[in-house]
Amino acid sequence: MNERLREAILWYALESQGEWQQIALRIKNKAPVQRIRYPGSFVTIVDPEYPSCFRQLRYPPWILFYEGDFSYLQKRGIAIIGSRNCTSSALNNTKIITDRLKKRYVIVSGLAKGIDSMAHRCSLDQKTIGFIGCGLDRIYPKENAFLYQEMSRRHLILSEYPMHTKPLAHHFPWRNRLIAASCDALIVIQAKCKSGTMHTVNECLELSKPVYCVPSAFEDKEHTGCNWLIQNGAYIIVEESDLDEL
Repeated sequence: MNERLREAILWYALESQGEWQQIALRIKNKAPVQRIRYPGSFVTIVDPEYPSCFRQLRYPPWILFYEGDFSYLQKRGIAIIGSRNCTSSALNNTKIITDRLKKRYVIVSGLAKGIDSMAHRCSLDQKTIGFIGCGLDRIYPKENAFLYQEMSRRHLILSEYPMHTKPLAHHFPWRNRLIAASCDALIVIQAKCKSGTMHTVNECLELSKPVYCVPSAFEDKEHTGCNWLIQNGAYIIVEESDLDEL
């Protein structure tokens, strides 16, 4: 039974290009299934190796396509995220924080430009996980080609979307719940009050995961998200030693 359902979930994911609601509708209606041989690695919600961390989500992924070492999801993780268009000081803070934590935790992020890319890049000598919003054969953004190559070979990249799926705008806030589920705590380096970063924060709060923030400078009116989060109860990171309590 599980093998047939596994094949069905794969086919529905391919038919719907990974859209969660469309897969759910096909499962409910017992839509016709075509057996195929998929050229990449994947795990479905009916498989015994499906990570337990995703079962706590309101909308657990039906299927996860991946490249790399799937066992990384069994280790303790810290998510480090923030603005795509970040300041140089935010990038430097990302490096400092990642270097401090990467020997104790798998570093989790979203393979976006800016903060995410820096967190992944700084942890290539340890362990890092990236969640993307497109098919694994699509490199987005293009400037992360080297990261994709290194992480797919020696680390772990995951997506709900099968090969050839384009990086559509709604995919990225949707994948943020996976970042939240796979980490033990979240660190926000820099963010706007209205941003995808805040969506990940909300997902972490839904899962009762602690959120840590680097405060922004008083004169930085563009990135006030961290200060707002700190005002509303997030843990503040003032100096490197604050990270030792994680």
